[in-house]
Amino acid sequence: MATEGGGKEMNEIKTQFTTREGLYKLLPHSEYSRPNRVPFNSQGSNPVRVSFVNLNDQSGNGDRLCFNVGRELYFYIYKGVRKRQPVVLQIKSQIYSSLLKKKAADLSKPIDKRIYKGTQPTCHDFNHLTATAESVSLLVGFSAGQVQLIDPIKKETSKLFNEERLIDKSRVTCVRWVPGSESLFLVAHSSGSTYLYNVEHACGTTAPHYQLLKQGESFAVHTCKSKSTRNPLLKWTVGEGALNEFAFSPDGKFLACVSQDGFLRVFNFDSVELHGTMKSYFGGLLCVCWSPDGKYIVTGGEDDLVTVWSFVDCRVIARGHGHKSWVSVVAFDPYTTSVEESDPMEFSGSDEDFQDLLHFGRDRANSTQSRLSKRNSTESRPVSVTYRFGSVGQDTQLCLWDLTEDILFPHQPLSRARTHTNVMNATSPPAGSTGNSVPTAGNAAPPPLPRSNSLPHSAGSGAGGKGGVADGAVASGVSKFATLSLHDRKDRHHEKDHKRNHSMGHISSKSSDKLNLVTKARTDPAKTLGTPLCPRMEDVPLLEPLVCKKIAHERLTVLVFLEDCVVTACQEGFVCTWGRPGKVPAEPFSCSQEGRMQGVLQDQD
Repeated sequence: MATEGGGKEMNEIKTQFTTREGLYKLLPHSEYSRPNRVPFNSQGSNPVRVSFVNLNDQSGNGDRLCFNVGRELYFYIYKGVRKRQPVVLQIKSQIYSSLLKKKAADLSKPIDKRIYKGTQPTCHDFNHLTATAESVSLLVGFSAGQVQLIDPIKKETSKLFNEERLIDKSRVTCVRWVPGSESLFLVAHSSGSTYLYNVEHACGTTAPHYQLLKQGESFAVHTCKSKSTRNPLLKWTVGEGALNEFAFSPDGKFLACVSQDGFLRVFNFDSVELHGTMKSYFGGLLCVCWSPDGKYIVTGGEDDLVTVWSFVDCRVIARGHGHKSWVSVVAFDPYTTSVEESDPMEFSGSDEDFQDLLHFGRDRANSTQSRLSKRNSTESRPVSVTYRFGSVGQDTQLCLWDLTEDILFPHQPLSRARTHTNVMNATSPPAGSTGNSVPTAGNAAPPPLPRSNSLPHSAGSGAGGKGGVADGAVASGVSKFATLSLHDRKDRHHEKDHKRNHSMGHISSKSSDKLNLVTKARTDPAKTLGTPLCPRMEDVPLLEPLVCKKIAHERLTVLVFLEDCVVTACQEGFVCTWGRPGKVPAEPFSCSQEGRMQGVLQDQD
């Protein structure tokens, strides 16, 4: 931590930090950046983003990495912690050394590199369902409003959506494939609108016309009026100002959106119904994520806080203060969530049910989710859980947070007897179950939580609440329009890809969307403060970070928790890998540290 006077230690870049699991260490051999390492001027550039995919091949080296820096987009083989296959260890040391150098040189070159003119990549997302060793679908959003579908393995451009900017002219802030679908994807813009696309449909040569499907408080949903099905299938207008990020719940049924107006809004995605809302302490909300079991949502933004919101109770349960500037990314760590049970028969099924390996984005959250939701029918004794999540911000700091029993359930006495604790299992994480569950919201809110200024401790763990399972028939109103069925998310019908050159140097605007949208209700911040929408600071527990370290020179824009490492990236264009405790390779197989990290003192705490 920084010294009180802001001395030399405050400006040191940390290369390791310690938690209750052990030592996390920066791995210089797994650092990615622009190949020429020319100084990059990050001023005026869009945030650096990172996307991962596993190609599901049998080689054991199917992990791929995509990131954007300025006008450039890179696609790499991702090394992570493992640098070679275990079989290589059987050969002679001198041969191994030469092969290692050759392999490292190959991995330093991108598989695909693209430089765009007149616009910049802002965000991207892989389709994990269709990824193979021969092909992968990557969506890329741009600052001028277009969305491109590319295959970086085949080095092809399949389609370009909103090419003439007839749908929306503003910057793409977030793009995601709809969970369980090979063709549907969602795109958010800084205009505050979100659009649902189908890769099999064209966008049309004229500006789309819409008809109102549903409206509510500060949101409206429209379908596209057309004789033939065309993109976009739906248009969502949410809040005021930019829609900065959205995230699907682990089961894909709910959508959490954060906007520049400072509101978190959670929708039922299929029925297009508002489930709940929350207001930031002040300023806009910039990032959002779900807990692995779908019970909690964490947001961060311009109030320099992280806010924990209960999906079940639709209320703020805690805030975290540790950053000194805007929070740019929040993410849960499903691999360090502690599950403690007082009855060995608490979970149905055998231990073998939880031993399948997971890879990167595919079913990563389901590993913890299945363990939290897999109860036997008696429900005799609840399971206690400690959630771990992290955040990075423009203050160049990484913070780790623990949601413990005293925060989640302040009116329930702490359990004294525990028989099992699963923290960073060294073998393999539990596999995801087929039945994902998200609790429904309760009607009555519990009494206000008392203030808590305690540092989250390693022994604390929360007792899991009995949230009802969101089952039964899901409303299908949306599926009646534009021949769209959100339930059929695994259809195998594919049209022939249209190969098009992506020329975005000069973009013309032939028409504009003149739709008169539903008037958005303005909310006075002074009237929301002190209400359930935005409790005062003294009305909810205040978390302090478990770890708070300066790890970069430029503002941080990426935080991803993987099975054996944690990945961060900064606006300077450096993508760094932090090996988890016990996962760092032995010293003889590590490479020397390069470039900017030389001479940096290591943090010994």
